[in-house]
Amino acid sequence: MKIISWNVNGIRAVAKKNFFEDFKSMNTDILCLQETKAQDDQVAETLAQIEGYFIYSSSAEKKGYSGTAILSKQEPLSVSRGIGIEEHDTEGRVLNLEYNDFFLVDVYVPNSGSELKRLEYRQEWDKAFFDYLKELEKTKPVVVCGDFNVAHKDIDLARPKPNYNKSAGYMQEEIDGMDRFTNGGLLDSFRHFYPEETGKYSWWSYRAGARGKNVGWRIDYFLVSEKLLPSLSNAFILNEVMGSDHCPVGIEIN
Repeated sequence: MKIISWNVNGIRAVAKKNFFEDFKSMNTDILCLQETKAQDDQVAETLAQIEGYFIYSSSAEKKGYSGTAILSKQEPLSVSRGIGIEEHDTEGRVLNLEYNDFFLVDVYVPNSGSELKRLEYRQEWDKAFFDYLKELEKTKPVVVCGDFNVAHKDIDLARPKPNYNKSAGYMQEEIDGMDRFTNGGLLDSFRHFYPEETGKYSWWSYRAGARGKNVGWRIDYFLVSEKLLPSLSNAFILNEVMGSDHCPVGIEIN
């Protein structure tokens, strides 16, 4: 089973580019999307031409903001939205599909913001989301993917020193949040296979030709429960796929 995650930075915008061709070439069993920036009916309308997939979405109360969606060849056993905490569930950031062997959780983690105005809220979110995942794990293993809005280690961004504790996405509080996941039994699939690989990023600023220069950040992840590690056969980053300021990332599970 191949599962791919992609922050599309607007599903309607990316659909006007090469999205459908890219989707076909990915040949994936499941595609998880973040930052759809669309209501559920708009997501369904935009993706209506895709055949052979069940399509689910979770939209924010605020129109044109946030949002997640999943396209799955296999019909899930159940579908849920949010983490069950009202203050965290108004922005369509979590979509959970249950399969026979695991829960698949699609997440768009809140950005702390350019002036770090949401950093405190972000810390509350990280803890609540971790607790939600650990509760799911009591039933079956978890695969959680999406835009976590944090580079975990120095190796995960091109310019760590000038950004550390100065920029959203590389604040110590955000790093601590990712540490909680990876120290708490949810392992970074890409680093499992490629612990030392450098220059592999999933997001680039639109400014100063960052993508062409590969001045990027790896902020999109697949975290998996330790129990699933024996089934994990590969993790990858599709940095050649354009259309968004993020590129798709993925895993293969036997």
